[in-house]
Amino acid sequence: MSKRHQINISDRVLRWFDQHGRKDLPWQKNINPYRVWVSEVMLQQTQVSTAIPYFEAFIQAFPTVEKLAQASEDEVLHRWTGLGYYSRARNLHKSAKQVVTNHNGQLPDNVEALCELPGIGRSTAGAITSIAFQKPAAILDGNVKRVLARHHAVAGWPGQTKVLNELWLYAEAHSPSKRVADYTQAMMDLGATLCTRSKPACSLCPINDDCQSYKTGNQTDYPGKKPKKVLPIKATVMLLIENQQGEIILEKRPNTGIWASLWIFPQLDSIAEVSQYCKDQLNSSAQQITHWASYRHTFSHYHLDITPVHVRLNTQPHQIMAADKQLWYNRRQPQSVGLAAPVKKLMSKLDSATIKNYSHEQQ
Repeated sequence: MSKRHQINISDRVLRWFDQHGRKDLPWQKNINPYRVWVSEVMLQQTQVSTAIPYFEAFIQAFPTVEKLAQASEDEVLHRWTGLGYYSRARNLHKSAKQVVTNHNGQLPDNVEALCELPGIGRSTAGAITSIAFQKPAAILDGNVKRVLARHHAVAGWPGQTKVLNELWLYAEAHSPSKRVADYTQAMMDLGATLCTRSKPACSLCPINDDCQSYKTGNQTDYPGKKPKKVLPIKATVMLLIENQQGEIILEKRPNTGIWASLWIFPQLDSIAEVSQYCKDQLNSSAQQITHWASYRHTFSHYHLDITPVHVRLNTQPHQIMAADKQLWYNRRQPQSVGLAAPVKKLMSKLDSATIKNYSHEQQ
């Protein structure tokens, strides 16, 4: 057995981290429990490069847990717009209120208490405990699952309880009692930079000597893939209704279900209903109706085929039906509200078309 085999995984990973680990990420500066918590929640479903500008803007808007708790839900969702998986933002907001009310504004310093807060699971709680409080706690995010599944050749999809429990046993077994914050970051870095989904850089890996999948050359077989299922398909017509001031009407979704608490374009079942909607809901008629190409938006449990219809009104509506559930969105001076993904996508397309048409008119 080589000398490297005699050194446990944590020591090898920490030596690698000292030379190659990432140490200049925004949440690694001015470390405190709140900043660690926000970063870990953002990184649950998001790449580091994507999360960085959102993290910086979020912390600037809500620098403390008290500021986050005091903010309105619309303000919080506004800062999350474009990041996706908005339940993360809603849970952050709910948890902030609980931390202020029940914990005197201080995040709990142990896994069990943290897991009682909305949106904080075992792995996120472990990251907060180890990084912010320097207390031993295992983590098992997507990157660490991949490292451990490959190293120990743990077959099966981690979404299955049996597989997940086995990975947690390895995560606990390898976690050190010292340098716990560095080890937590090191394991995440290892999965993100070397032990990647495809084309892993195994020759550079500090624990390749006893990696079971590396020995057999089937690294990408681990972890197992989620069983595929056929998703149902639904369809909707989204109305980009523009008044004479260039504002677009948006409607607020209910606080449960798809796009919960976000603002979205009015939706209809059929294009044939567009004119009647304008008449009934806005007491106006369409000066121009333009059908855009349909596209598919995929949720975890179904596909949604969206047909955008751009409508220009021939009069300026004086009021809308429900002021608390509808608004005229000013694209030049946007309100601080959370926008559903299709709104951001289609609004960008509308802005591009407006600029193009304006340029054409000036020629």
